Amino acid sequence: MIPLIVQTTCGSKKEAKKIAKELILKRLAACVQITKCDSIYEWKNEICNDKEYLLNIKTKKRNFEKVESKIKELHSYDLPEIIAIKMTNCSNEYKKFIAKSC
Repeated sequence: MIPLIVQTTCGSKKEAKKIAKELILKRLAACVQITKCDSIYEWKNEICNDKEYLLNIKTKKRNFEKVESKIKELHSYDLPEIIAIKMTNCSNEYKKFIAKSC
């Protein structure tokens, strides 16, 4: 089992919680952390500076496509950030938690 952190951002806390809860209910994630952040980026030739909510979604590699699909289904952005980071250093106990939870 290869554990991943999948990240996405949302423009509202309500949307972030909706995505997080759905991923947990569908057993696609073991845990989702939601953190308020400032995002600075270029979009359509304009520099944007927005308040967003960053979701750190703990899951396993074999769930990535389903997690990606669920985010796209529930997300309001035209192009939501969906990136996966392989956990290269993770305690065995936490790996077991992820494996059992999703």
